[in-house]
Amino acid sequence: MEKFDMGMLVMPSIALLTVLGLSIYFYKKQTDKKPYKKLIVSVGVISFLLNFMWEVAQGFLYKGYQYHGEHISFCALASIADMLMVFILLFGYGLIYKNIWWMVSFNATKVWWLMLTGFAGAIIAEMAHTARGNWAYTESMPLIPWVNVGLSPVLQFTLLPLIIFMLCIRILKVNKINL
Repeated sequence: MEKFDMGMLVMPSIALLTVLGLSIYFYKKQTDKKPYKKLIVSVGVISFLLNFMWEVAQGFLYKGYQYHGEHISFCALASIADMLMVFILLFGYGLIYKNIWWMVSFNATKVWWLMLTGFAGAIIAEMAHTARGNWAYTESMPLIPWVNVGLSPVLQFTLLPLIIFMLCIRILKVNKINL
């Protein structure tokens, strides 16, 4: 992390408003609200925790990162933004498939599109943040050719949403929540 500026909060604020609106939209469509509420809590908690662990673990790949309160706090803030993006994927694909429970029946096509969306979104976000100077990479960060963005954050958003949704569905099924 090179510096923090309020401009970094614009996209997360838009994401938050989008997530709130779509969560209400899907809530109103549910006849049984309990499974939906459990899905939202599961996605939020698991998404935050996995993204926070990833953010802290990859910290050494960013210039100026140190394992102390300020940077750990920045990782927590980034994890909240990451969590919002996972919710946008959940709700966005819920709109596309006309079913918030779209991930219950994962197939190769759904996995492919989810991972591709995460991959492309991460590249766009990293390009924007590095161009603004919000953060910069150390020499240790492997870069993706042609786009010159870090491999670690791109892998994070390519893999974690799939893992998060799979874990959430597993948790709900284990707890015998009717999906």
